[in-house]
Amino acid sequence: MGKGGKQEQQKAVYTWDEIAKHDKREDRWMVIQGEVYNITNWANKHPGGSKVISHYAGQDATDAFQAFHNDLASVKKYLKPLHVGSVKDTQTRTIDEDFRKLRSTAEQMGLFKPSYSYFGIYLGHIMVLEVLAALTLIYFGVGWAPFLISIALYGTSQAQTAWLQHDFGHLSVFSSTRLNHVLHYFTMGFLKLDKDPDVRVEQLFVVGEVMPVEVAKSGKKSFPYNQQHKYFPFFIPPLLFPLYFQFMLFRHVYTRKLWLDVIIMGSYFFRFCFFLVPLVGWGWTFFYYEAFRIIESTWFVWVAQSNHIPMNIDHDDQKPWLKLQMAATCDVEKTFFNDWFTGHLNFQIEHHLFPTMPRHNLYKIQPLVQSLCKKHGIPHEVKSLYQSFVDIIKSLKHSGEIWSAAYHQYHLS
Repeated sequence: MGKGGKQEQQKAVYTWDEIAKHDKREDRWMVIQGEVYNITNWANKHPGGSKVISHYAGQDATDAFQAFHNDLASVKKYLKPLHVGSVKDTQTRTIDEDFRKLRSTAEQMGLFKPSYSYFGIYLGHIMVLEVLAALTLIYFGVGWAPFLISIALYGTSQAQTAWLQHDFGHLSVFSSTRLNHVLHYFTMGFLKLDKDPDVRVEQLFVVGEVMPVEVAKSGKKSFPYNQQHKYFPFFIPPLLFPLYFQFMLFRHVYTRKLWLDVIIMGSYFFRFCFFLVPLVGWGWTFFYYEAFRIIESTWFVWVAQSNHIPMNIDHDDQKPWLKLQMAATCDVEKTFFNDWFTGHLNFQIEHHLFPTMPRHNLYKIQPLVQSLCKKHGIPHEVKSLYQSFVDIIKSLKHSGEIWSAAYHQYHLS
């Protein structure tokens, strides 16, 4: 709490100008459904991380709050002791009202209800791929052909597991938050070895039109960003998981002393090595591990960046939730292959707007989102999968050129 904190807490009603002042690390307020909450101390305890909740300090977080929480009644119990008052002027923008009506329509249509049979079949197909990877080596031996086929099958199963853990992580499979977390833990630690470390993008490449200028002004030159469209395909997709993520994973559990995570990670390595080492030895087991990680990494990076990098990456400037999400992403055409290959993240726009909506329902809400975007003059872009990949390279080239020009202007002229 800043100066005069005790006096401020006695007030029951606050103006937006007053609330906006509480956007500092040591003094953070936010608004949810017209009520004001002091999250200064709570932010570091937030299950989703302090960065997510702190982003809305001094702002209206209503739509973000509703987007990420399924059980609002349960979550509001935690908000009660944080409540400091109400907003004086609760008038909302038309675009916000329309979006909230759209969400209400989606709820009435039952689009937030998951299909357990869908997710059961999806998990089953992952297990089939993993079993086929093992049987290939058992029945056809460890020659080059079965060895590489096994790697491809296992790499595919791991990539698909990544999409499934994403579903659990977004609380879109079960109504119970705890059950989603348990299954998320299981898929991320036992079926596959992974976490979701915070990747500092500016250490690797610059995107959009604002970020290149900011990085250039700072004088950072950790990479030749003007050449990023050339090195991206050969270094970032294949090496992100095998090198960077692996390092960040072990660093994360060690520095935070997450010993349960260490045990679960150990169970994954035990299961993996127990099967492979007797067949191919330690050296080829290591090769197998790194090879399938390259497959998974390449798959993940191209899909994840296909509807992010080519878009307008910028600061949100307190934009409405709809405009904020639309500016940073796009959709990829719906086909059976695209749905499977991307884990339904080809509906990235709808996923960003409704992150807890089960993926198999995202295509159903797309026409309504398109209609709302048309009403408010917001582009809703849908590309082919091929074009989305091509646009990654084009966008990186464009951003790299902006960085180069800005770097020369600020440091070499």
